[in-house]
Amino acid sequence: MEQWPIGVFTSVDAGLGVHLDVAQELKIPTVQVHAPHHENRTELAAQDFLNRCEKAGIKVTAVFGGFEGESYADIPTTVKTVGLVPEASRASRVAEMKEISDFARSLQCDTVALHIGFVPEDRDSAEYKSLIEATQDLLDHIKGNGQQLNLETGQETADHLLDFIEDVGRDNLFINFDPANMILYGTGDPIAALKKVSKFVRSVHCKDGVWAAEGKRGQEFGSEVPLGQGDVGMENYLRTLKEIGYTGPLTIEREIAHDRVRQKADIGEAVSLLTELKQKILG
Repeated sequence: MEQWPIGVFTSVDAGLGVHLDVAQELKIPTVQVHAPHHENRTELAAQDFLNRCEKAGIKVTAVFGGFEGESYADIPTTVKTVGLVPEASRASRVAEMKEISDFARSLQCDTVALHIGFVPEDRDSAEYKSLIEATQDLLDHIKGNGQQLNLETGQETADHLLDFIEDVGRDNLFINFDPANMILYGTGDPIAALKKVSKFVRSVHCKDGVWAAEGKRGQEFGSEVPLGQGDVGMENYLRTLKEIGYTGPLTIEREIAHDRVRQKADIGEAVSLLTELKQKILG
């Protein structure tokens, strides 16, 4: 595969990301997939989706898990509802991620990914240690499928994410780096963070955002904007990816599924921008 093939998000059934035919129309060669609902995580559904991808010349590079009850309405709600951190739903969500890993194997995909949630800051706390154990259990199942798990960045600082990966102590835990999320959550400069966590970066998002108002960072979300119009600095981002030796897909994420027309237009413009920057940086 070429260096930095462009990718987008799509889904088997969830209505998230762009439709597969849009990816085909834009001549996009790779996709990350939102995992389907439970009833559609079947061999038949996987084979049907895989056949559609193969006909379109598209490779599935990661399958993302998400859960009922998650809400990104604001930062406090995200803390309470997202990922494996909430203890009341953790066991059922770990079981669901194992099922998603099995579905990804049916898609012949060696990478699953998710937002794990806001990892507790106190590494000596019982809640932190129980999250470590649950993550280890999940990773052992994923390894049995010949896969790795990539954690989406944003909700932790780079340092805290590195501490968590070290404490989990499994060789199939890596990072899906999303530069905009560092800005949206107010957890650190994305370029400095990328350099710090570079050895664990196995997949990336190309997404842009602007910081929340001074004094509100980390308390209120920043704003997602079309690629190239925010505070990430896309050329600097790609140059840094080259510097750390990342050669995988550049997966565009544009989270405005409620406005399909605008989403398609923004993704089309993002493809053009990334294509131009690739030529400039890679020659």
